[in-house]
Order: sequence, then C-alpha cells, then structure tokens
Amino acid sequence: MSTLRDEGRKAVAESYLKALDAGGVSPTTGLGLFDHFTDDAEVYFPKWGVAKGLDQVRRLFSDVGGTLRAITHHYDGFTWYLNGTDRFAVEGSSHGTHRDGPWQAGAPDWAAGRWCDTFHLRDGKIARLYIYLDPDYAGQDQARYPWIAA
Repeated sequence: MSTLRDEGRKAVAESYLKALDAGGVSPTTGLGLFDHFTDDAEVYFPKWGVAKGLDQVRRLFSDVGGTLRAITHHYDGFTWYLNGTDRFAVEGSSHGTHRDGPWQAGAPDWAAGRWCDTFHLRDGKIARLYIYLDPDYAGQDQARYPWIAA
C-alpha cells in the first residue's frame, strides 16, 4: 500500500516528464531521469517494445531520445485519471523537434504530439510506464494513410 496521495503521484509523473523536457534532470525535484524508476522497471514505447529492468530502460530512452532534439510537454492541459491507487494515467500534448523535423500537437490535427502514459508506482518510483503515442513525430509516414492525403 502506498503512502502517496494523488497529488504525490502526480508530482512523481510530472517530475519524470520535466526531466525529459530538461534533457535529463527535473528542474523541480533535481532528480535525474532514471532516478524516477525502480531497478526492475518495465517501460513500453511504440515501435521499440517493452524494456525490462533499468539497463533496458536506459537503452530505450537512449534510442528514442537520440532521435529527439527537444521536447516540451504542455502541463496546463494534462488530463489526469487518478483513482486513489498507484496505478493511474495522464493524457497530454507536446511539441518539439525530432531529427526529421518539428512537431506540434494539433498542427495538423492528425499529427504527433498527443499522448497517454499509464503509470504504476511502487515506493514512490515508477515500476511500470506504458507510453502511447505516434512515434512518427515529424509526420513523414503519411503515404500509408489515405485519409491524410484526402
């Protein structure tokens, strides 16, 4: 049973996201990106798969982060799905620059930048994080989707 309340759970998730935005260290807590995770953490990212254990989690973020030049999450627009347990979700949007070009949620409407993360915390750290988003940040994979061309 966790001693964190929903505000504490949100703070853990926001600190992790702010570490991403800042390139590795959360400006609000001073925690490094990987300090947010348990040693046996499990993280899913589309087109990468499931990383199990901190070594694989580091590799996942290195692989994915190596394609990003900058990212900014829009904290004021988050929608939190909290239920008083250490399992919760948050929806949000972002903008930034991928090695293939920039992105901005909603520009165009079908583009990357909207996401949903599901968290499971244990002892105030992330034990499980599943990230759901379109990994085609720069919108280069349009040809396979006829509704975009229309």
